[in-house]
Amino acid sequence: MLVAGAVAVSSSLASKADSGASKNDASGAVPAVQTPSSAPVAAAATPSATPVCDLNLVTVTASTDQAVYAAGQNPLLSMKITNGGAAPCQVNVGTSQMEFLVMSGDDRIFSSKDCQAKSEDLVKQIDPGKSEMANFSWQRNRTSEGCGVVSAKPANGTYTFKATLGNKVSTKAIFQLG
Repeated sequence: MLVAGAVAVSSSLASKADSGASKNDASGAVPAVQTPSSAPVAAAATPSATPVCDLNLVTVTASTDQAVYAAGQNPLLSMKITNGGAAPCQVNVGTSQMEFLVMSGDDRIFSSKDCQAKSEDLVKQIDPGKSEMANFSWQRNRTSEGCGVVSAKPANGTYTFKATLGNKVSTKAIFQLG
């Protein structure tokens, strides 16, 4: 499904680029009126006013669907990726870049990367002021790096969830397991 999404996004972006090129061809690549040779060359090289994507303005936020979970309820962990810039940004929101991390104090309880079968890239365009969401239903299990077996289950108590996308790290979302 992620691959289909990546292909769809790539196809969509490619068709936008193709349609832009055909519009330029239809209007004529050669201007009808020639500019005099004394015209300043710098005028032709003037940078466009189109804003450029500033990836520093892309933020990642972590949240849960509830603050407290009763016994048997699985927390829904959410990662929100927001473009706070003035231009659309191409952002890799694939599983190769994201991590859902649950901690209890300094104790690392769960990471979505630990037992991930395969990771994929998924580049999406996020328009200015818009967001993409990724959700993960945590099964209240413990994991370890390399997907080693962990028999201990998380106990009742307070936990933190941190979302990471590439080098972007969210602040912690706090929740309780009952």
